[in-house]
Amino acid sequence: MVLRRCLIASSFIAMSIYGCSDRANSTAENTKQVVQESNISQLLIKAKSGEKAEDVLNQGNKLLDAHRYQDAIAAYDKAIAIQPKIAEAWINRGNALTSLKRYKEAIASYDRAITIQPDKDITWYNRGNALASLQSYKEAIAAYDKAIALKPNKYEAWINRGIALTKLQRYPEALKSYDTALAIKPDKHLVYYNKACAYALQSNVELAISNLNKAIKLAPGKYQKLAKTDPDFNKIRSDKRFQNLIQSS
Repeated sequence: MVLRRCLIASSFIAMSIYGCSDRANSTAENTKQVVQESNISQLLIKAKSGEKAEDVLNQGNKLLDAHRYQDAIAAYDKAIAIQPKIAEAWINRGNALTSLKRYKEAIASYDRAITIQPDKDITWYNRGNALASLQSYKEAIAAYDKAIALKPNKYEAWINRGIALTKLQRYPEALKSYDTALAIKPDKHLVYYNKACAYALQSNVELAISNLNKAIKLAPGKYQKLAKTDPDFNKIRSDKRFQNLIQSS
């Protein structure tokens, strides 16, 4: 399946992982301290200079938008030193860490945001994405479920939940999750592609081709190329109908 990276915004960034690609294997244990102790004194000195946490937070968001992730983290640390209970800083700090593939630290940052503001669906969703990147799929599903409980029409969470379930070979549940996403967002071609992958993994040629065809019609040219090399289709790759579909223009 295919990965879709982060959606950059200047506030509450949503980190998206659309697809079934693998990442490093680990668990979501609390590891590194979220704010490095060696920097605390310096940050507190700067905090006393009269800077407002909101201004420093906005600086961090601009740096994050510019993909300057390490600089963004430094700005968020500074904002947190001024005002520790600022959930947005912890969330976007986690997003910057996720972009650097520092997933355990990102999860710790999301967890701090959750202790401050547990009813933010975006925090649970981003936490789920970081967990999925660590191949901690059961924990990722639990995080997506939290996000969905807070915002039932969050189709991105339904999609990524389906991906995690597919990784666990829980195909019927994954397909139900994808179908819920389609009920919310009927024209989301990526969902049809992911459904095609789930069916192909079960050697269901008919439904794999049917859903792949829908994805191709909604986004011509994109999914033929992806399907040619996607290992999820290996079980049906020799089927003539599949070959004809991915060769069509």
